[in-house]
Amino acid sequence: MSPSPQPFRLHVADAAIDDLRERLARTRFPDQAPGEPWAYGTDVAYLQGLVEHWRCGFDWRAQEARLNAYDQWTVPLHGIDLHFLHVPGKGPRPFPLLLSHGWPGSVFEFLEIIPRLTDPARFGGDPADAFTVVAPSLPGYGPSFKPGQPRLGLEAMADCLAELMTGVLGYERFAAQGGDWGAFITSRLGAVHADKLIGIHLNLLALRRDAKLANPTAEEKAYLGELETWLKEETGYQWIQGTRPQTLAFGLTDSPAGLAAWIVEKFRRWSDCGGDVESAISRDHLLANISLYWFTGAIGSSFWPYYTRMHGPWPIAEGGVGAPMGYAAFPHEIVRPPRSMAEKWYTDIRRWTDMPRGGHFAAMEQPEALAREIVAFFRPLRPGGTP
Repeated sequence: MSPSPQPFRLHVADAAIDDLRERLARTRFPDQAPGEPWAYGTDVAYLQGLVEHWRCGFDWRAQEARLNAYDQWTVPLHGIDLHFLHVPGKGPRPFPLLLSHGWPGSVFEFLEIIPRLTDPARFGGDPADAFTVVAPSLPGYGPSFKPGQPRLGLEAMADCLAELMTGVLGYERFAAQGGDWGAFITSRLGAVHADKLIGIHLNLLALRRDAKLANPTAEEKAYLGELETWLKEETGYQWIQGTRPQTLAFGLTDSPAGLAAWIVEKFRRWSDCGGDVESAISRDHLLANISLYWFTGAIGSSFWPYYTRMHGPWPIAEGGVGAPMGYAAFPHEIVRPPRSMAEKWYTDIRRWTDMPRGGHFAAMEQPEALAREIVAFFRPLRPGGTP
């Protein structure tokens, strides 16, 4: 018998908020390295302003209320209490859609896109396109973390979320969408749980990054050159999170300024912001996401997928994803393999759209555009659906 979900409401104690502010007031900042701001990582002047706003201007209760406006639940699965949003669709036949976030994201990424998916008529769309959205906090992230609980790798996360959708919530088949680690989990679902899915939609492709091509095309050569630069310049965080996650966890669990510096640098580098992160993602939205990591103490456990990825096989086999797949290629995504390479991993690509704007955090940066793509991809795949 499947366990029963229990209602959940996020509430951080006043004492924890006071403690955060006290810690922020005692921040000891480093000096600024010579050269251009952000050239060697997070800019000191920017972080000083962000910390001051976090301490004196940021309203956590308002952000907490944004999350609590949605129905939330927890359920014991795979040795943890899994937290998830379950938001009913408004339409004649809402179809279940699993949304999976990644790192350094959280369910806060989805608060702008959820209503566009559950109530499309409110935004000028067709109510027949409505989804019922299930958005979990990944195991080990946010409210899906408690100290001492088991750590789950990507393969186990996919199995856990499949059980949530079918065993706990009773959906015989569902749709799935994800970016970052959520794209890996969604791709894994499309490989090993394809019978439970009508299709998968991605805004990141879960291809191996050590591919060797005998006779690459010009497009493939360009991608491999970009990938080489990215692997050299942008993956330091992966190596420490994937080899010594416990060591890093001490600093980021103890210092909120350190946590903010570690996370905001990724939001700036990976979003389509032209160097000004707050032009793509508001300051309060950044801090809501960072605060969830802080208050739940989940930053160390959030590194676990990096460790298991680095010390195990690639979670998706070449040619292994058989579920119908759609892909939204945002121009500032961290890596953008060409379709010719993607077809070696995803055997049934139904939709491939080059998006005009946006980056890695598509649900936060471009919620309207991403929602349109999700709706368009799944429309013909729904039971009784038409192109």
